[in-house]
Amino acid sequence: MSDDADADTEAVLDALFATIEDRRDELPEGSYTASLFTHEKGENATLEKIGEEATEVILAAKDDDREELVAESADLVYHLLVLLAMKDLTVDDLRAELKDRF
Repeated sequence: MSDDADADTEAVLDALFATIEDRRDELPEGSYTASLFTHEKGENATLEKIGEEATEVILAAKDDDREELVAESADLVYHLLVLLAMKDLTVDDLRAELKDRF
């Protein structure tokens, strides 16, 4: 992998989070992400998705399904990032907490 490809891979969480924040602020019609910010259940809709995705991660791991584990993990991380944006937290807040742990 080239250095540019490595940099793109490393920046993907920042780019995804920036898109999530943009969808939160702009609320474009037809956007799944925007719909999470305006859902009639409020943040509970996102919390339910986190629970669902966590269960799917567990099941994929239990079944030793690597492809499904990666896909479901991506879904879980995405919904977690949406929750952070809902709570006015950032990827940098998450990074700082992880850094403080080791």
